[in-house]
Amino acid sequence: MATITLRVEGMTCGHCKQSVEGALEKVPGVEEARVSLEEKTATVQFDETKTDIAALKQAVEGQGYDVE
Repeated sequence: MATITLRVEGMTCGHCKQSVEGALEKVPGVEEARVSLEEKTATVQFDETKTDIAALKQAVEGQGYDVE
């Protein structure tokens, strides 16, 4: 298992938080996704043999948010 924290720009409310968490949790190999509106971050625990950082970023960007 690996853990990464992504900086996510554009989140402003609880719905944003749920959208990002939901998108990340749908990525095969993701065990857990926690989003912090205050810190503008998404911390993701995932299986490196099933997914990668690019797929995680793509999932967040697919919801309309910028990932750094």
